[in-house]
Amino acid sequence: MAPRLAPAGAGLTLRLPLRTTSPASLLRTTQFHTSTPQSVKLGWSTLPPRAKPTRFNQVTSGLPAPTAGPAAALKRKAQSTPVRAGVLAIKKGMTAFMGLTGTRIPCTVLQLDRVQTVLNKTRKDHGYWAVQVGFGERDPKNVGAPMLGYYEAKGIAPKEQLAEFKVRDEKGLLPVGVQLMPDWFYIGQRVDVRSNSRGMGFAGGMKRHGFSGQEASHGNSKNHRTIGSAGPSQGSGSRVLPGKKMPGRMGNQRVTVQNLPILLIDNDLGIVVVKGAVAGPKGCVVKIQDACKKPPPPEEHIEKTMRALKERFPNAEEHLQQARERHLELKRARREKRIEEILAGGWEPTREQAEMMERAAAEDGHESLGGEQQQATL
Repeated sequence: MAPRLAPAGAGLTLRLPLRTTSPASLLRTTQFHTSTPQSVKLGWSTLPPRAKPTRFNQVTSGLPAPTAGPAAALKRKAQSTPVRAGVLAIKKGMTAFMGLTGTRIPCTVLQLDRVQTVLNKTRKDHGYWAVQVGFGERDPKNVGAPMLGYYEAKGIAPKEQLAEFKVRDEKGLLPVGVQLMPDWFYIGQRVDVRSNSRGMGFAGGMKRHGFSGQEASHGNSKNHRTIGSAGPSQGSGSRVLPGKKMPGRMGNQRVTVQNLPILLIDNDLGIVVVKGAVAGPKGCVVKIQDACKKPPPPEEHIEKTMRALKERFPNAEEHLQQARERHLELKRARREKRIEEILAGGWEPTREQAEMMERAAAEDGHESLGGEQQQATL
């Protein structure tokens, strides 16, 4: 039988043992250790010991700190960065070579058009090493004033297009103003060719991605070439996921064809013939550079090409310095509104330019131009 409860109003006396707190214990509980500062930077955390992240390259895990920065990035990409700069060329079309055994070898003809170095980018100024290359020529009236001054400071005619080629270190930098010929490469070398593919405009899913299409009959009404459902409903948030293969612009994308062997080099015609196909239509601009997945060219070939550049352009640095001084002089004259006086006085060619004009006139079959005739022509 359960015991009866006390009647209402009856006083209940609860006797609990009294715990006395001594002054010493009270001092111990209220004392704060302020001798050692506590902060997150010093390793102090409010998380319990089990929840502390001791993995993922933390300081407490004993792993080295992750390397970051431009120097580390250049070191990681050193093996995949070519040693030398590349060139710009125009795709002229495709042809075929016949092998010794009668094999038909398809190839692409790429032509170099006045390819010159325009600028060197250094690790100190830009964070990496690269060579800016331009090809062709453009009418100065179709070039903006800032770019005209850019070319004027280097003594180079306005280029049709500029491109940048990254190199592994400062040994790959080239003198400004020198012209790169097809013998920059050698027969049998592997190169990477980059260009924009042929643009095909707006295309559907079957042409763009190779979809098989829907049923041709049996109840299918006007949905033969459609892609069907564009995306799921509840599971993915009732939306079309990024990267979904759908109709859109087809082509005109950067395409890199790697490890193409060089079959022919001709300095007189300025052509480089590579085996295989290159993306893009006829007349497109392509970038040719040493293959990044193959060993670099031999040291003998690199030294030979650098020696040829110095022999062809022995006064490249002097010409660049003269162009800079002339640019500063013309820039000062423009600010002082004296440019018309300088233009009225005429332009006198330098000795090097006069020799080039004489050589060009002799090659064209004309008689040698005298000083007065040169001034009148200019």
